[in-house]
Amino acid sequence: MGNADTKLHFRKAVIQLTTKTRPVEATDDAFWDQFWAETSTSVQDVFALVPAAEIRAVREESPSNLATLCYKRLDEEGDEDEARPLAESLLLAISDLLFCPDFTVQTQKKSSSDAAEDVRSIDSCELIWQVGVGFAQSPPPNFTHDLNRTELLKLLLTCFSEAMYLPPSSESRGLNPWVAFFCSAENRHALPLFTSLLNVVCAYDPVGYGFPYNHLLFSDHREQLVEQALQILVVTLEHDGGSAAGAALRALSPSSGAAAEAEQDAAGPENLFVNYLSRIHREEDLSFVLKGLAQLLNNPLVQTYLPHSTKKVQFHQELLILFWKFCDFNKKFLFFVLKSSDVLEMLVPILFYLNEARADQSRVGLMHIGVFILLLLSGERNFGVRLNKPYTLRVPMDVPVFTGTHADLLVVIFHKIITSGHQRLQPLFDCLLTIIVNISPYLKSLSMVSANKLLHLLEAFSTPWFLFSNPQNHHLVFFLLEVFNNIIQYQFDGNFNLVYAIIRKRNVFHHLANLPSDAAFIHKALQRKRKSGISRSGSIEESMEGSKAAAPAEPGTLKASLEATPGIDKITEKSQVGEDGTMVAVPHSDCPQAAASDAESGAEVHHAEPDPARTRLSSVSAPAAWSADPDWVLCWKAKLPLQTIMRLLQVLVPQVEKICIDKGLTDESEILKFLQHGTLVGLLPVPHPILIRKYQANAGTAMWFRTYMWGVIYLRNVDPPIWYDTDIRLFEIQRI
Repeated sequence: MGNADTKLHFRKAVIQLTTKTRPVEATDDAFWDQFWAETSTSVQDVFALVPAAEIRAVREESPSNLATLCYKRLDEEGDEDEARPLAESLLLAISDLLFCPDFTVQTQKKSSSDAAEDVRSIDSCELIWQVGVGFAQSPPPNFTHDLNRTELLKLLLTCFSEAMYLPPSSESRGLNPWVAFFCSAENRHALPLFTSLLNVVCAYDPVGYGFPYNHLLFSDHREQLVEQALQILVVTLEHDGGSAAGAALRALSPSSGAAAEAEQDAAGPENLFVNYLSRIHREEDLSFVLKGLAQLLNNPLVQTYLPHSTKKVQFHQELLILFWKFCDFNKKFLFFVLKSSDVLEMLVPILFYLNEARADQSRVGLMHIGVFILLLLSGERNFGVRLNKPYTLRVPMDVPVFTGTHADLLVVIFHKIITSGHQRLQPLFDCLLTIIVNISPYLKSLSMVSANKLLHLLEAFSTPWFLFSNPQNHHLVFFLLEVFNNIIQYQFDGNFNLVYAIIRKRNVFHHLANLPSDAAFIHKALQRKRKSGISRSGSIEESMEGSKAAAPAEPGTLKASLEATPGIDKITEKSQVGEDGTMVAVPHSDCPQAAASDAESGAEVHHAEPDPARTRLSSVSAPAAWSADPDWVLCWKAKLPLQTIMRLLQVLVPQVEKICIDKGLTDESEILKFLQHGTLVGLLPVPHPILIRKYQANAGTAMWFRTYMWGVIYLRNVDPPIWYDTDIRLFEIQRI
């Protein structure tokens, strides 16, 4: 009864606040004390007892009462803070509370006469929540502190959510003022807060001591704290100023000091969270972050003999965003990731999530972030080199069983995404093939399974109706031909499986070289569109043990809408690898059709195709008035890089046919043995320079990340429903 009475008194106080038409004096303690009398009111109780409509009514009709309600619980900090805007005072108060002895951190003193004075005088750098980056001590776990920290972080996240109420736009709208102040030098706790959040995330071990089903027997309050810390990090690390690399380039520009200062003033105060992240450089700190993120991302992949006996975390999307920001803002971290095989500890879970989510339209955002990360990594030579490590894990994925490398795993899963993914993934085809192009010069030996997958894609994308259906579709053929050329020219010796697959499918290349371009053929090919489609692999392949097929979203699943992503030419920059390993920028093609398509690439529009064919609408939708014509076909057909492949076929096909006749061979293993010991030295054209397409930050992807990030946060915070029934404008919540 006592608890019910206190809730009743609290509810009466709320009603009085919403019905009073005149301002209530701040000195009326009898009235204001009703709101924080000793009660056991939970967060859920507050949401039930204080409807959003009543808060809005107080805001509109009695704003002074709402301001007094907020100010009454902030520390009395003298005249200096009385002049501060309420938002700044609120953020500083929350920051102080996040290092409040006996509330969120262990007390450092045996007795305390004035708690408020303690909060303002303590050195929070000595009270970082978790051992890790910049902190060697290991505070004892305290679930009450974790609960209090979690609720304060939820309050912070609500303060930062202004972005959700602004419509999406690729134009810079300036910094979020809440985030800008919180991460500025005005907040004396900025450094210990950043390190506390980062260390709590990277040190978290959801498995613990590994007792089966321990997560069902004990509550894990640390998981809730880790999730909120992750979300605060990805929100505060949004930086309109671009990456650290971009800042370095601007620093080298010939602009005057005054102009640079003016630019800095326009950009607002420095984001100390971004600054601290970009300056992490000690090997042990970089290793701590990488291992922590990898362990959490791999958690859902862990296999046990007892079903459901191990705890599975669900915040992999936030982890991927944080990993992206580390790679973008801290180049030392990116190089550290790529200098050893540790990068494969990130690759495998990313491929797992891509494969698992490919048929679920509610997880299109997850597909994009995974592909963007791999695109960023593929721009570095070391990534391609690391992929040659044999893949010996057996993570349960519904992909064909194969013996090969991590590169084979990547190719096989990309093939799955293209041939059996959701149709909204079609704009990603360019990115997927660009990743394969970037790594292809370094792949020492593809398996027969992955080699056949690549040839199957070429066969599918080179069908005439597909080539003529869209002004961009031929780019996919160019990407695949570039892959084959890179491997033949730079890694021929170990890639006899791919060479054999090319010989077997030589008719595909001959058909491409002799593709008719007259108007009658184009018209006839397009007429076949409804009767044809991108064929699936002919055989039914055995999937890995324990795997389950990728499933579409359950009816009723909620998803947040996403902004369009720019075309591949807008998010990458071509670089040519010189003999000394340096990268030289290469201008984009000046082909008339390419220029026209660039001009049309302002928006991304996709429509569902009624037929079951895996047709592709490229990242640029075909203009309504556009249609393929002979001049356009001749324009790109003349540029098809077929010379190397044709020379290979010219040399090897007669040799293979001869030994098959002479020895009566019918077993492909003997042919593979012959190709394994063959050579094309001196017979191929002069090797072309290696061309890498590196990811480049741009306004379009920045807006996409903002929309995706806040959509994830909205859908992950439903208890309590902080943003439910509010005027969200950044995205739409849709029910599948």
